[in-house]
Amino acid sequence: MNFLLAFTPIAIILALMVGLRWGASRAGAAGYLSALIIAIFAFGSGAQLLAVAHAKALLLTIDVLLVIWAAFLLFRIVDEAGAIKIIGQALPHLTADRGMQALLIGWVFASFLQGVGGFGVPVAVIAPILVGLGFPPLSAVVIPSVGHSWAVTFGSLGSSFNAMMAATGLDWPFLAGDAALFLGIAGIGVGFLVAHAAGGMASVRRLALPVLVFGIFMGTGQYLAATAGLWNIGSFLGSLAGLLVAWPLARRFHGEQENNGELDMRTVGIAISGYIALIAITLGIQLIPAIRNALGGLRLHLDFGAVSTSLGFTTPAEGGRDIPIFRHAGMILLYASICAFLIYKRAGWYRPGAVKTIIGGTIKKVMSSSVGIASMVAMAVVMQHAGMTETLANGLAEGVGAAFPAVAPWIGALGAFMTGSNTNSNVVFAALQMRTAELLGLSVAIILAAQTSGAALGSVIAPTKIVVGASTGGMAGREGEIMRKMLVYTGLLITLMSLLAVIGIAAF
Repeated sequence: MNFLLAFTPIAIILALMVGLRWGASRAGAAGYLSALIIAIFAFGSGAQLLAVAHAKALLLTIDVLLVIWAAFLLFRIVDEAGAIKIIGQALPHLTADRGMQALLIGWVFASFLQGVGGFGVPVAVIAPILVGLGFPPLSAVVIPSVGHSWAVTFGSLGSSFNAMMAATGLDWPFLAGDAALFLGIAGIGVGFLVAHAAGGMASVRRLALPVLVFGIFMGTGQYLAATAGLWNIGSFLGSLAGLLVAWPLARRFHGEQENNGELDMRTVGIAISGYIALIAITLGIQLIPAIRNALGGLRLHLDFGAVSTSLGFTTPAEGGRDIPIFRHAGMILLYASICAFLIYKRAGWYRPGAVKTIIGGTIKKVMSSSVGIASMVAMAVVMQHAGMTETLANGLAEGVGAAFPAVAPWIGALGAFMTGSNTNSNVVFAALQMRTAELLGLSVAIILAAQTSGAALGSVIAPTKIVVGASTGGMAGREGEIMRKMLVYTGLLITLMSLLAVIGIAAF
């Protein structure tokens, strides 16, 4: 009975979002209210416990939302200048080979857009480009949808990975390696599936070499960045490595080259300069001790005493989320945003009223998702402090047992499917996955890698993202066709993550 009560808030979110198609903000609020009521009346949570839980939730929410707000602000600054469009138009100049275009634009460039933007941007930008190049609308939507999935966790400037750290209290040195390894291997699988979506098994066989080269370069780049502490630009640097090897590969698979006009390298250079500023600022802050120490002086930190429910479940005394205000990933993105704006403004790329458009577009896009994330963070923290997460973890440990590593990616995928977000899945399920792993004596790092990789891959088949893809790729009203195709590809990738989790647990 307690297990069913503890599961009720999650079930409510699932039913409202999938069954009734509610948005994350409304469904998250309903889940939070149900968790609060159940915590009080069924799990014995008092006023002091709830006050501590909500204070911790506020810190976690600030930590997560700073990254999300700043990440989308940077994207809007670059997009409003027309830089994204210029980069996208430059890529077809490299090759006229249909399969290579799918890999380069629908996989590598889609991953790049996920690394710097996210929020449904890769499909919205790339599907029309592929349609314009002559791809069928279904392929034009499916290719970037699958293509960017491996880059979601360390994409959006690391917002999903940051959410997992916040939800579990674990830091990047412990989590980054396994997560990046899982997703890097998933990335190679993504490449083969993109090739298949572009031209069937014939394309898979013909393009096996570029798939492996792109996959190894991007996966290795993301892994090195994440394990060096640059997790907030992990997908960005990984996909950038893919773009760097695009030229020699495209020359080999160039196809019947059409006359696309001259490529203005100066214009392309200005277009990518905003992201060059991001790299320079991030590396400077992370790797130069004097700068790192100077910016890390002011911190937002609170210590909390132990609290207990009337049923005896105790949360020990601990510090809340530690936020170095001026060195936070969100602030680094803000510095880069300011630099990018100044670069594009000096180049004369903004129309009158651009500042108002950028700020208004940012607020409009992130406000609803911010409310959803805040309510789900509060729900997750209340459930932890009330002992509801512990109850669910015990139930999973007893019910699934040794098969849990194989199930873990599917739990992450379920969370992403029902909330439309890897970030939200990590907020809702990361602590549960961690505690279940601890109860079963399994590697927490591997189980959480399975959680976030499953969530990343599963997020692209969320109904909201399918609708966005359909509307931008000329498939409005045919969402069912997209979903059927995507379920096959995504199912194969999540199964691969299950296999990796089982092998990882068996080996280590």
